Amino acid sequence: MQIKNMADTIYGYIHSIESCGTVDGPGIRFVVFFQGCPMRCKYCHNPDTWDINKNNPKTVDEILNQYDGVKEFAKGGITVTGGEPLLQIDFVTELFKKAKAKNINTALDTSGITFTPDNTEKFDVLMDYTDWVLLDIKHIDDEEHKKLTGHSNKNILEFAKYLSEKSKPVWIRHVVVPEITFNKEYLIRLGKFLKTLNNVAALDVLPYHDMAVPKYESLKIEYPLKGVAPLTKEQALEARGYILEGMNISVPQ
Repeated sequence: MQIKNMADTIYGYIHSIESCGTVDGPGIRFVVFFQGCPMRCKYCHNPDTWDINKNNPKTVDEILNQYDGVKEFAKGGITVTGGEPLLQIDFVTELFKKAKAKNINTALDTSGITFTPDNTEKFDVLMDYTDWVLLDIKHIDDEEHKKLTGHSNKNILEFAKYLSEKSKPVWIRHVVVPEITFNKEYLIRLGKFLKTLNNVAALDVLPYHDMAVPKYESLKIEYPLKGVAPLTKEQALEARGYILEGMNISVPQ
């Protein structure tokens, strides 16, 4: 979704912008957080991005002008995240198109939930201007994915396969949650799926934390995972080992 004015200038619904992000793709990056997300992940740490109609509309040129002000520091490029930026795919495409014209590296951080395998035309165009995809795979099991996010993972996995067919470099992200995704069987299954792809360039195994609890309280939203302890670093390493086992990659001792 995006809004247009009388002159057909596209506006995007933007939640916020981080000038120098260090965990959103290669290098130090200019990170644009988009408003709106169809999923309701139980561990979501940005519930204030769910509603697409909140916060400031911005034009592509406004965002690129803001990037120009910090480009000496954010030399990695621009990352769009959310929320779910693909809800505003036309705006993201226009942003990336203009960014590439200025030789700016582009990265898309997405769950892939909006992917339509029977109609990829808009995705094909966007991929022409996308250097990296940071793909968040929430759960490898479809039924468990529905419990965790409220949605099936079928189109998400199809999106992963689509990116593999295009040989688009992908940075896989997987949040490991005690009692939900911290499960040897599921983690090995995820690894086996990733092994079928030819484009996995990086893997982030992210330990669940509960630092978003105060935000939920301020928004008067019940926190779904109240009482679930954060994952330890040791458990995160164990989880990563299971994924790599599924990928048939030896874990250094």
